[in-house]
Amino acid sequence: MADALLAVEDVHTYYGDSHVLQGISFDVPKGSVVALLGRNGAGKTTTLRSIMRLTAPKRGTVRFGGRPLAGLPAYRVARAGIALVHETRGIFPSLSVLENLTIAARDAEDGGGWTLDRVFQTFPRLGERQHNGGSQLSGGEQQMLAIARALLTNPRLLMLDEPTEGLAPIIVEEIWRILAALKADGMTMLLVEQNFALATTLADRNLVLGKGVIRWQGASADLRANDDIKRTWLGV
Repeated sequence: MADALLAVEDVHTYYGDSHVLQGISFDVPKGSVVALLGRNGAGKTTTLRSIMRLTAPKRGTVRFGGRPLAGLPAYRVARAGIALVHETRGIFPSLSVLENLTIAARDAEDGGGWTLDRVFQTFPRLGERQHNGGSQLSGGEQQMLAIARALLTNPRLLMLDEPTEGLAPIIVEEIWRILAALKADGMTMLLVEQNFALATTLADRNLVLGKGVIRWQGASADLRANDDIKRTWLGV
């Protein structure tokens, strides 16, 4: 699509001899939220890793802002404007909240964007605990820190891998409120999420991945109404 910020075309990714992604193609239009859904082992995390070139595809093309990412190391992909919030969060336990944030901060190209003040307004808990070590935070606070740190790189695309997994319901609600606010502010997001209701509420479009192949894609209302796809590929 002409307005696609991210375009994935016929991507094949392997782990050793295991053919994990088997020719997936999709795009993420600027300003949209796309949810990548599927059972465990479907290839969702591998898709994010392939885009980020943490696990480079053997075949296919990934374009960001119209430019191919082939051959770039992961740090160059990040500098191009893609931020990935890992499922494992990747917090530095020996660094303070403030240090975890500032180590990743990068000015926005237009001079505006995300700053420490804006992060602390959006995530008040982090402001209150900015001098605490990463290892002293709860799981929910660590997830907020991981998202905030990604935002401080001022990305054009934010990718999130299971941002609510294992969190208490009250924290899930808080993180989802923040993601909804990011969407309203025009942030482009590619989201992997097991919580079907929350994912389809936030997403403009959904991709259902099964055994390394995109089995279905479309709007949230259509997916909610498609019992066969939900039962076969999502277990919902």
